[in-house]
Amino acid sequence: MKKILLSSVLCTALVYGADVLPVEKRTFDQSKFIPDISLILDASYVDRNVKDDEVGHLELPGVAHGLLGSHSHGDDNHATYNAENGFNINYAELVLSSSVDPFFTMDGVFHFSENGVEIEELFFTSNALGYGTKIKGGKFNSNFGYLNEQHHHYWDFADMPLVYEAFLGMHGINEKGAQIQWTAPTPFYLMAGFEVLQGENEQMFGNETIGDVEDPIAAGKDGPTLYIGYIKASHDIGNTTLLGGLSYAQGKSRIDHSGDEENPHAFSGDAKLYGADFVVLHALDSYKSIKWQSEYLQRELDGTQYALDTDGTVLGSPSMLKEQSGLYSQLIYTHDKNWRMGARYDTILKNDVTKNGLDVEQHSGLDKYTAMVEYHTSEFARFRLQYSRDNAMFNEDGQREKIDTVILQANISIGAHAAHSF
Repeated sequence: MKKILLSSVLCTALVYGADVLPVEKRTFDQSKFIPDISLILDASYVDRNVKDDEVGHLELPGVAHGLLGSHSHGDDNHATYNAENGFNINYAELVLSSSVDPFFTMDGVFHFSENGVEIEELFFTSNALGYGTKIKGGKFNSNFGYLNEQHHHYWDFADMPLVYEAFLGMHGINEKGAQIQWTAPTPFYLMAGFEVLQGENEQMFGNETIGDVEDPIAAGKDGPTLYIGYIKASHDIGNTTLLGGLSYAQGKSRIDHSGDEENPHAFSGDAKLYGADFVVLHALDSYKSIKWQSEYLQRELDGTQYALDTDGTVLGSPSMLKEQSGLYSQLIYTHDKNWRMGARYDTILKNDVTKNGLDVEQHSGLDKYTAMVEYHTSEFARFRLQYSRDNAMFNEDGQREKIDTVILQANISIGAHAAHSF
């Protein structure tokens, strides 16, 4: 009879969460939460019709330079993915993820490359506030837009869309800060979020002092300077999922190219970024699907452009206004659990640059075409063959370089890795 009563009490505790166990037995035991650990290797073989020592000097006129190959910014040396002709070890990504206690989880993503080690992401998350509210703090990829939150190994192509990399750099908006999100109690998915970030994006946002601290070219700003808001909604219609979002970012801008060998310069001002994204995923059966994904970005940079001598002397400081926009649109077909294929179109739609109130003529036809096919031996190993024709880059003489690139990419992972969001 005692055994029956004890079993009944324990079952009640399991089903209803009753506090029937002694206090010492109800203490949270973190040792039971062993972190999920995974390691991801991304490597590639690249065949590009432009030599390595030339590709780093190409630019997207009026927008950005150093998007391909290795390039320097001050004391830092950066290498984009698939930087060199021949073999590339793009990175090894180490991921740790676990519950901390009943209130928090923590995730860490660490990038190892031939140039060093960096903290890609390191943040805590909590849903303990209830009412559909989630908070996050640390360093993380912003939820601005659709693609920005995703890691490189989850992308459908070996490189970032042209408009993303041109406006935000190869890491997108990856910042230290805090985030709060609220999911509405609606019959369809509706989420709104707000982020306060430090603002250290080298391609568009920034708050550091440029030049000598005592006599700066552009004085820096202390504390967080980047603010982001967004709203996203999703709805299912039969076997089709629709997802859309609107995003806005505003912050200070400090772009420091004072260490460039050719035409050193710097920019100081204010930056605004608008985004709209739309995704349609249609499931044909358990494995087959078609996914159409598009994003539009528009930015405004308003401030002062400093032309510099090689010793840092300011040669000129005209006011500058950049109003630029672009988009990418891609279609991915998943045939089965092994084969996928897709195509992407990139373009810069608007490239208006004004110096001291006078329009600066810019080139048009800044677009790129990409196609890929990939084979998965399992969910842990993917091999992708990609071809792209890039018509957006110009050399130092102002001549367009039509860049043909073939990439054979291998992405292999081991260990436990959390599922990615849609």
